[in-house]
Amino acid sequence: MPLTRGKQFGLLLGIAALLLFLFIDSPLHHDAQYGNRPAKAAGVAALMAIWWLTEALPIYVTACVPLVLFPLFEVFGPGFAYNLSASVSPYFDPYNFLFAGGMCIAAAMQQCHLHRRIALTIMSAIGTAPARLLLGLLIATAFISLWISNTATATMMMPIGLAMILQLEAQIGGRRLEFYGCALMLAIAYASNLGGIGTKIGTAPNAQFAGFMHGLGIEISFLQFMLVGLPFVIMFMPLIWFMLWRIGRKDHLPERFAATVIAEELRKLGPIKKSEIVVLIVFLGTAALWIFGKLLTDFAQAQFPAIKITSAHVEGGIAVCATLVLLLWRVQGRQALELRSLRGVPWESLLLLGGGFAMAAGIQKSGLSEWLGTQLALARDLSPLLQVLLASTASVSLSAVASNTATIAVMLNVLKDAVSPEMLTTVLFAATIACSCDFALPAGTPPNAIVFGSGYITIPRMAKTGVVLDLAAALLAAVWCWLIVRLVM
Repeated sequence: MPLTRGKQFGLLLGIAALLLFLFIDSPLHHDAQYGNRPAKAAGVAALMAIWWLTEALPIYVTACVPLVLFPLFEVFGPGFAYNLSASVSPYFDPYNFLFAGGMCIAAAMQQCHLHRRIALTIMSAIGTAPARLLLGLLIATAFISLWISNTATATMMMPIGLAMILQLEAQIGGRRLEFYGCALMLAIAYASNLGGIGTKIGTAPNAQFAGFMHGLGIEISFLQFMLVGLPFVIMFMPLIWFMLWRIGRKDHLPERFAATVIAEELRKLGPIKKSEIVVLIVFLGTAALWIFGKLLTDFAQAQFPAIKITSAHVEGGIAVCATLVLLLWRVQGRQALELRSLRGVPWESLLLLGGGFAMAAGIQKSGLSEWLGTQLALARDLSPLLQVLLASTASVSLSAVASNTATIAVMLNVLKDAVSPEMLTTVLFAATIACSCDFALPAGTPPNAIVFGSGYITIPRMAKTGVVLDLAAALLAAVWCWLIVRLVM
């Protein structure tokens, strides 16, 4: 597929940045301890950041750059074999196994349509009046997105939303629901983005953040992450509903007009099947083990003191075991998770995670991290709240023009040495939450782009609503993390 002019420019710009760092003399070439390794790491990081942000190449291809350039430049120290080993190991980080297991469980839910039943049941329980239906769609989508990737959630929910809109339009004589249709489509996109913030496996940036902190020796358990992320989701949901209902109510719909739509969708699913029950049991059991992962980790450490066991190892092991159970458990002659269902799993996301971890390792081991810390020391003198607010605002702004995975890969490495050590976890947590909170542009996140194709959304309407939500999300992420992270961690 030919590259667009924008991608060609990004490709050349990344190469130019690499060459500038390699061949232009600077303090990065004359470190007393590391020699010119900081310059080499900076060049590779700049190339990856530019290629990620411009999407000059597929993001998973860019994620493989450390496998080639780090050993070639000997970023980790003398010796090609040592550098190759150090470059490869981040791609097998325990958080990759956790995220992979989560995606496999999601594939099993999609295979038996359990996710669809859960979403429709939640919407039916909340109510079918226009305002309640909008709220039900938000909550159902966000709940699914806690456990399934944002993109998969939006892809699954959009046909449900479109079917509802078309049937509702038929009920009122064929009049196009310009405003309510827009509100429902935006609800799917926004809730897909928001819900992923709530758990460690909800979206790739969460796993990137947890793995990055793991590399720094700071363990964040599944429950600890949930205690920060899930309340943020719950607090921000009413604001999204309020902003979208201001749009949707302009169609002046009757109070009871959607009950038959949801009932019909549930009828098509039929009674709950044995396969759904099996997947639900495995899902609930896995979620419970993840939530109590800290207790399991403590137990494992006490039983095997000679082995360095972390919460990442335990949670990753639980995810792998759950996947194996689903692959081996046969229901009415079929696997609960068939191999063909794994074809739809975005395996390239694992390369992205590994590439982010590898880039971070190269920045740290090359000495570039120490140099950046010295240059950014002034930012540490800012008040703690201002440090967090700047981080969340920068992350939201950058995610408007780049994917959330690319945004957090860059922000984690930039912010690590720009803030005071005691604020590190708080600032990086706020940045992680904020990078999934772009609501203004179709290009901001895949869910935004997916629903934009419905034909019910215009860019001005999305931008007008989304900019307000972006600013509110940056502020809430900063204040919430400033208040809660120190209590939870």
